[in-house]
Amino acid sequence: MRRLLVVAVLAAVVPAAAQGRVSVSAYGNTAHFDQLTGQRTESGLVYLAWDQGRTWGSPYSYFLGNLRERPHIALKTSRNGGITPQEIAQGKGDPHLIGLANAIAESGKPTIIRPLAEMNNERNPYCAFYADGRRRGAAITTRWYRKAFQRIYLLLHGGTAQQLTARLRRLGLPGVGTDVPVNRYPNLTIVFNPLAVGVPNVAGNHYRDYFPGLKFVDAYGNNYYDTSGVYAFHRTEELYKAYPGKPFMFPEWGLTVDDPAYVEAFARFVRRHSRVRFISFFNGSPGSGYDIGGKPRSRAAYRRFIVPLSR
Repeated sequence: MRRLLVVAVLAAVVPAAAQGRVSVSAYGNTAHFDQLTGQRTESGLVYLAWDQGRTWGSPYSYFLGNLRERPHIALKTSRNGGITPQEIAQGKGDPHLIGLANAIAESGKPTIIRPLAEMNNERNPYCAFYADGRRRGAAITTRWYRKAFQRIYLLLHGGTAQQLTARLRRLGLPGVGTDVPVNRYPNLTIVFNPLAVGVPNVAGNHYRDYFPGLKFVDAYGNNYYDTSGVYAFHRTEELYKAYPGKPFMFPEWGLTVDDPAYVEAFARFVRRHSRVRFISFFNGSPGSGYDIGGKPRSRAAYRRFIVPLSR
């Protein structure tokens, strides 16, 4: 899902234990979703445009303080472009990253960050391709995306200015002039979140083209929606197998049709893939196209197959 500013999201999060428990989340009105599904919610998600929380809008502390026990933040640029991957890689976005890193450390909360998600989706201005397959330009390439993600990862996880500068310069990137609080994994989980299939599905716009390297990813995953009653998990299976040493997530999933078979198939995929650690259902607002409240068969399937995954 593409969001520009803030989308209030509330998620049920249960720590992923060795016996296979999964963090189960819901986007939308918490009370509404709890009542519909019996799911207990403990955290929330916000989409932050660049510099939101620092120079405009509510401060970072507002979001971190109101997103319950495990804040989930998706970092965006803006719908019309704003800062480019090249500019982020070269340090022009550092004040935002350092400010957010400080706020996460001060909050003391375990936090999930999804930087520039769905990067192989042409609807996002940091995708290297337009819908017709043309390349966007020199500042918005897969190479600059990888460099931007690496810089985001290093700054948010923190370190002394000397340590960070050394790591950045090894990547051919400018250093920093200030210490940044250390936010270690798993207290901070940075998620690489492509689509399993690029949009457009052209050479150069696949998730591997954007992958920043195993050293710069704490977890990864796919967003997958059922909008037509037709679905298949083979491409998600391919993505799942791509990086077997990392936890897997579904940061967004949902449906606009009443399709209980999809809900059951989704739960079956999660049960059969032990590295899945987090699934977030996009429910939207009451009465919206994504609201499971208007889909009685899918709602019953969610209660039966999804809610138990967190127990």
